[in-house]
Amino acid sequence: MLSQRRERRDRLTVLHLAQPVEGGVAGVVTDLAGAQVREGVRVVVACPPEGGLSRRVAAAGAELEHWAAGRELGPQVAAETQRAYQLVRRVRPDVVHAHSAKAGLAARLALRGRVPTVYQPHAWSFEAVEGATAGLARAWERWAARWTDRVLCVSEAERRAGEQAGIDAAWTVVPNGVDLSSFAVQADSSGNEDGAAQRAAARAALPALRAVPADAPLVVCVGRLCQQKGQQTLLKAWPRITAHVPGARLVLVGDGPDRRLLGEKAPDQVLFAGASDQVGHWYTAADLAVLPSRWEGMALTPLEAMACGRPVIVTDVGGARECLPPGQEDVCLVPPEDPESLAAAITRLLRDADMRAYLGEAARKHVRADFDVRQTAASVLRLYRELLGTPASASSEQAGR
Repeated sequence: MLSQRRERRDRLTVLHLAQPVEGGVAGVVTDLAGAQVREGVRVVVACPPEGGLSRRVAAAGAELEHWAAGRELGPQVAAETQRAYQLVRRVRPDVVHAHSAKAGLAARLALRGRVPTVYQPHAWSFEAVEGATAGLARAWERWAARWTDRVLCVSEAERRAGEQAGIDAAWTVVPNGVDLSSFAVQADSSGNEDGAAQRAAARAALPALRAVPADAPLVVCVGRLCQQKGQQTLLKAWPRITAHVPGARLVLVGDGPDRRLLGEKAPDQVLFAGASDQVGHWYTAADLAVLPSRWEGMALTPLEAMACGRPVIVTDVGGARECLPPGQEDVCLVPPEDPESLAAAITRLLRDADMRAYLGEAARKHVRADFDVRQTAASVLRLYRELLGTPASASSEQAGR
């Protein structure tokens, strides 16, 4: 039985349970799994079989379990919870790390505190809904906290939102991190980090940009095409931008349920690139990245863009202020769902190449100093060991410094 004390094992076993298989949550799970495998942890990732997450975590060396689960609530939750319970019985993890709302629901209903459980919201579910549904979501999170050994937030703003919702939990805040080897301005053959040369090369290598003039101002928005990410606000802002910056192009990189709706509203200057495993090329090709989210915990894509030396425009939602370099708030932060403010901020930067270069370089240094995914992974591993009362390894201590 789960409640029975298991024999101690020298090798830590962690089960990551995740329903999203694309986007930021999948990226975080992939990075954590890879880092933990390199630390000698037995890592098992349970997720739906479709999408890219299963392929990426398997390539990172993690064991893979298929967990059939959908995004929506409904009668299927009972079966999803039972499948999560059976997974835990089979894997026998030391720690279960549940990512996002559906996994957090199924894992905590299945375990009810019988295995050390970490829940990572990746933005609260009650921020995505309104009225009675939001009230029910808050009530569930308050109740489920009793079955959660630690709620892991990616920003202080996310933690404060949980506290304001009445969730009485044991909290840990570990900001998201970026794989700096995958997102970086690469030096050319002479050893120079020439942003203009890299931008031109990236544009030439992207088939979707072949019909776009090489000198066209380019804005990139990477994210799932859905209400949360706010692309509708960006499309409303775009005619105001092109009125001042003729020839500017916008590329939406990603896929999702709003693809058809956004396509119906998109001006001719907007391109849909679809989902991509090589989003670093898009950041490098861009003059500017933007993410007009309606809510977040701490979005991963602005950190990725900044690691590539690109300035970002983000909305003032959870974690945005914490991810920006100090002093960039007045230029790069705008209110959510405000097309006029968003258009003004984007237009200002598109018309000022010197400011873009200055902000982009400051952003690159900021992310390299404070948002290295190795630091994130080491902090999460220390959290597991703290819950289990086991010492950290020398290598993980070194990585966290």
